[in-house]
Amino acid sequence: MAELVELSAAIEELVADGDSLALEGFSHLAPFAAGHELIRQGQTDLTLIRMVPDLIADQLIGTGRLKKLVYSWAGNPGVGSLHRFRDAVEHDWPRPLELEEHSHAGMANRFVAGASGLPFAVMRGYVGTDLVGPAEAGGTLAFVDCPFTGEKLAAVRAVEPDVAIVHAQRADREGNVQLWGIVGVQKEAVLAAKRSLVTVEEVVDELEPVPGAVVLPSWVVDRVAVAPGGAHPTYAQDYSRRDDAYFVAWDKIARDRDTFTTWIEENVMRGGEA
Repeated sequence: MAELVELSAAIEELVADGDSLALEGFSHLAPFAAGHELIRQGQTDLTLIRMVPDLIADQLIGTGRLKKLVYSWAGNPGVGSLHRFRDAVEHDWPRPLELEEHSHAGMANRFVAGASGLPFAVMRGYVGTDLVGPAEAGGTLAFVDCPFTGEKLAAVRAVEPDVAIVHAQRADREGNVQLWGIVGVQKEAVLAAKRSLVTVEEVVDELEPVPGAVVLPSWVVDRVAVAPGGAHPTYAQDYSRRDDAYFVAWDKIARDRDTFTTWIEENVMRGGEA
């Protein structure tokens, strides 16, 4: 059953050096507060699994926390490039970054396979691409022939993170979690992971029904931590708005190594409002 704890205690307990982490949230409910706590605590050699690495990925990369990124698209939404991502790939600063790229559909299917307890998912796609190396070479993509039609299909290895971290609107006191609005693969990430943490806007006595809401029962979640505004600068539907100015400002902040380092020190390491 899920346990309600402080965010710092949850990160310290659940995340170790070398872990693979799924930080999910599709331009909505992105777990920024948890990502900043990771930066403060200093866990390193991490593999980040995120369908759409955005600013939180850029911050983790620029602080040297990541050794590998597994993803399907990377950028500053509506603005442009991720400059810390580019610096790591092009100049190995602050450390080399290994990349494993998939399509959106491929990543989603990988999460579904992991959540379903299956070793891989089968889909149409990847024909003519060189995104990922073959399975026999340690990659995560293979092509198989359908036993019923003979059609060549792509098989993608399941994602099974050590830890999944997501943000949601609320939880009750028993640790049942409720999220709604634009939902990506948060549910699948939690079900696929060995351990999970959900940060929430608030804890309530009872979860009131919301149309289209996803409920994660307490027995699939390890820890719940209250983090009001924990998705900022992304948004939490019915709780906060997207901070467009933050995304625009990040383009200038992240372009320069010294400016980035100063910003992290002032706004993350000192526990400021980032």
